[in-house]
Amino acid sequence: MKRYFITGLLVLVPLFITVWVITAIIGLMDNSLLLLPEQWRPEAQFGHRIFGLGAILTLLIVFVTGLLATNFFGKQLIDLWEAFLGKVPFVKSIYNSVKQVSDTLFSDSGNAFRKAVLVQFPRQGTWTIAFVTGQPGGDVANHLTGDYVSVYVPTTPNPTGGYFLMIPAADVIELKMSVDEALKYIISMGVVAPPVQPHHHIGGPGLDSTNLDTTSSDA
Repeated sequence: MKRYFITGLLVLVPLFITVWVITAIIGLMDNSLLLLPEQWRPEAQFGHRIFGLGAILTLLIVFVTGLLATNFFGKQLIDLWEAFLGKVPFVKSIYNSVKQVSDTLFSDSGNAFRKAVLVQFPRQGTWTIAFVTGQPGGDVANHLTGDYVSVYVPTTPNPTGGYFLMIPAADVIELKMSVDEALKYIISMGVVAPPVQPHHHIGGPGLDSTNLDTTSSDA
């Protein structure tokens, strides 16, 4: 009886969580219907709300925005908009910060999460998976002696929270696993392990930071 119950949980829990997350995301995207005039909304046209219609509208807005932003006139409009925001003191700092992060995360040339590595955290002798995000920049680099890399240590099972660390490159061990495999490993709390592959022995050569793209180090 216990075995059947646990098996049922293993089948249903991931399914329910997946449905719940997707439903929550679609529900959030449905709020885009508030952008429409009240007389155009489904409640006025059909007498009831249509679940998912706002998600379609959101995707359409994102697609059209991307389409416009890739042509000459669209880029000119974006430049004018950003120049306008740049004149608003408080808004400028927020917008620029968010834009730098989003460009890093979503751009095809972004530098976030480029490699999965093994680091000692939160103390010596305790190891965890981290992701290389670049190299220390700005005035921080002037105070670090030697070769350092910037890494992000995500928390488990929610990788959206974590710690930003600057570690000597010699203390970082590059893992032979993709970023996706490493994220699955972290989210599953070590249950879903990637295939075993030969790797550096702990304490072996560190990460060669000279191969990292430093174009975003001053961001």
